[in-house]
Amino acid sequence: MFLFTIPAIWNLLYQEIIGFLGIGPLLKIVHDGNYNSLESLQGIENLIAPLIPFLLIVEIIRAALYRKWRIIDYKVQFLTYIFNRLAAQVISIAVIAFCIGHFEKFRLLNSAFKWYWLLYSYIVWEFSHFIYHYLAHKIRLLWCLHSTHHVPETMNLSVTYAHFILEAPYADFIRTSICILLGVNPPLLFFIMFIDGIWGAFIHTGEHLLKDGRLGFLNKIILTPSHHRVHHARNPAYMDTNFCNLLNIWDRVFGTLTEERKDIPLEYGVTRKINPNSFWDMYFGEIVFLARDVWRAPGIRNKIFYIIMPPGWSHLGDHKTARSIRRSFLEEKSKLYLSDKNQHSWNQGS
Repeated sequence: MFLFTIPAIWNLLYQEIIGFLGIGPLLKIVHDGNYNSLESLQGIENLIAPLIPFLLIVEIIRAALYRKWRIIDYKVQFLTYIFNRLAAQVISIAVIAFCIGHFEKFRLLNSAFKWYWLLYSYIVWEFSHFIYHYLAHKIRLLWCLHSTHHVPETMNLSVTYAHFILEAPYADFIRTSICILLGVNPPLLFFIMFIDGIWGAFIHTGEHLLKDGRLGFLNKIILTPSHHRVHHARNPAYMDTNFCNLLNIWDRVFGTLTEERKDIPLEYGVTRKINPNSFWDMYFGEIVFLARDVWRAPGIRNKIFYIIMPPGWSHLGDHKTARSIRRSFLEEKSKLYLSDKNQHSWNQGS
């Protein structure tokens, strides 16, 4: 007797497609005929949830029509989504529940699910997101969890699904703990997570769907797809910038806000050479390189430093961290600018 029959397999596939598209709750509403539920907050969330998968499909269709669609730009991201589908969600939910249950009694203040608490709560959430994201770029072990999201060498909506399975639990532990300790109301936190998740997916919109990601005047107010394209770029001028998700307040406070420049075309991906066709290299590659460096490093101190120092740190002193690479680039650009300026002044004087 076969455990999986053909109808069961088709039903499982159907449920996975419905789940990916985010239209399950809407289909249930249509089936039950209870359209009044759309007037609730949950109903509105159910309406918004399919937006990103819909835009991804439109993005792929547009790329295909303009003959710019390549399977390599999407393949590994979808494999990553399938690989993470079950376990990551279960672990993340458990982590969030743990943080709320253990830290709520230590909160500094009490808030409520009211509109006037939304701005405060979102600023706190954005701060917690900045902390998680900054540490993910500055501690190599955490970078190993985060790098899967940065290895794609093109920008499109499928990149939002490319994450290492343990990154979400780590991120949710940091973000939820900070928010709960600073008094964010749990139901309001879930609402912010939903909105932030939608926006966090949208800012991965690629050039096939949105050529100019600056979004006009919004580029001055919030973080746009243009800002997030900068964050995913491996150009020295763009490295380790734009860590926030929607509100750019903390990038402004900590000096990490960087605009897209016309004179520096975006180059996506990580600085090491990768095999863009290999799921294993894109998913586990950084872990393998870290393990190799730790194994070869002399002494316990150096082994620990390879784990906790920024990517690119070396016990030999020839560091190739994002900070050192960016500093060298900006210093070189400054020298070239001064040289051109002096040359221009000399030509005018002669």
